Amino acid sequence: MEQNQIPIIGIVGGVGSGKSAVARWLVEAGPGYLIDADRIGHAVLLRQDVQENLRSVFGESIFAGGTIDRRHLAELVFGDGPEYAAARSRLEQIVHPIIRQVIRDEIGRARLNPEVQFIILDAAILLETGWREECDLVAFVDVPRHERLRRVAESRGWSSEELDRREASQWSVDRKRLAADIVIDNSQSVDRAGRQLAAFIAERAGRGRQDGAARSQSTVTAAVT
Repeated sequence: MEQNQIPIIGIVGGVGSGKSAVARWLVEAGPGYLIDADRIGHAVLLRQDVQENLRSVFGESIFAGGTIDRRHLAELVFGDGPEYAAARSRLEQIVHPIIRQVIRDEIGRARLNPEVQFIILDAAILLETGWREECDLVAFVDVPRHERLRRVAESRGWSSEELDRREASQWSVDRKRLAADIVIDNSQSVDRAGRQLAAFIAERAGRGRQDGAARSQSTVTAAVT
């Protein structure tokens, strides 16, 4: 990244890992800027042009009360099998280019704010979509499966089978962990996990400033090598 640009940190993890809670903690401790890809995705589904495209692909069954029934749409696209993969691909072709453009627009706005020291991109499918290209580093929020299952059972009423069905549409937890620049343990408190990631960002930023100073006498305000 350019030395005069603030770092962008992507956050990923297994379903129920609490990555969004860690992202919020970090931004509040910041000052940082949070880009929530899930929130963007929900907003994109409200667009008239997107709804018309989805209607032409999936039919009227995905609509309820004039809006998209996200639960029913999820039943069509989340799962392990060729029919789910095909449906998911059609959905992604419609919504992902729009989501990516909104992400880029938000990055541009955040960089105009002199108070923002870093940007957090919270996106469950950051690695699968190629949105990692927007980031300077990626953090994987790690939690054992039994704990993630307990969390989603309590918060969403999911069974073990439902958790497996949702995760079947993403990279495996092991693959995400290997692809990340740092692994953050969130099996205990969000505060502890957030501090781990904050320390790593500060270390990388400090390393970037030292590298920049070695190349020139100009001041480097924030950098991630």
